[in-house]
Amino acid sequence: MFKTKFRLDPKVLNKDSFYTLNNGVKMPVIGFGTWQVKDGEETYASVKEALRVGYRHIDTAEAYKNEESVGRALRDSGLPRADIFVTTKLNNPHTTYEAAKNAIEASLKRLGLEYVDQYLIHWPNSTHFRPHYQKRNKEVYRAMEDAYFAGKIRSIGISNFRRHHLEALLATAKVKPATHQMYINPSDMQAEVVALNEKYNILTVAYSPLGTGRLLVLPELIEIAAKYKKTPAQIALRWSLEHGYLPLAKSKTPSRIKENIDIFDFSLSKKDIKILDDLKGKAGLAGDPDTIPF
Repeated sequence: MFKTKFRLDPKVLNKDSFYTLNNGVKMPVIGFGTWQVKDGEETYASVKEALRVGYRHIDTAEAYKNEESVGRALRDSGLPRADIFVTTKLNNPHTTYEAAKNAIEASLKRLGLEYVDQYLIHWPNSTHFRPHYQKRNKEVYRAMEDAYFAGKIRSIGISNFRRHHLEALLATAKVKPATHQMYINPSDMQAEVVALNEKYNILTVAYSPLGTGRLLVLPELIEIAAKYKKTPAQIALRWSLEHGYLPLAKSKTPSRIKENIDIFDFSLSKKDIKILDDLKGKAGLAGDPDTIPF
């Protein structure tokens, strides 16, 4: 059972809790994801509802093509900007310092924000620059660092990296990544990469914490959910928190948006966490960032 140094005491954990990143920035313990949510009314309505029911971290990306709708929902929520943690990501076609610098400015403009709370390299070794990922990541990360020092980004992160990608980046980085957003759920815990995150005090952020829905039909998860009188999705999300990960919940349905944040009134037993830890591969594994055509 792998629990990280970021794991918070389940007795005091609540929807307003936060992780303290390695640069001191506070990041809400659960986020609302917008991957595969259509731009326009679908994104606007789901983000606005998420903020209404208590989410304070919204995750988007240039590649999702919905930053404008996310920004409109942020403004119309009526919440102070300082109360919302916003993450977006660098798209794969940007391969140089100047391109990354311009991409950061373009994301800020689409979001209608003066700064984002976190900005990530979305993919470490894309077909746009494969096999020269070391040079590309060094260049774009330098632009991200300059934006960080200029106050346009409050924290820098990475996504979908493996050991060789991360160690190559750390060899030249001035600012250590604060988070690493990865495909993490009971079906694929990516223990080697999580251990590396631990070594460098990088928070593991779990995207697809429900295994893109495939976890929810597993009998083991269904049985545990019945025991706690919770849904399988709530169990899977709580599992992430029990390990000290930050899950990104996603739904377009108002009832499920609310349901997915209702995970702070129970805690999983060690026995049930172990059952979930042993589901490896039953709902799919993370793809190889060095070979996926993305």
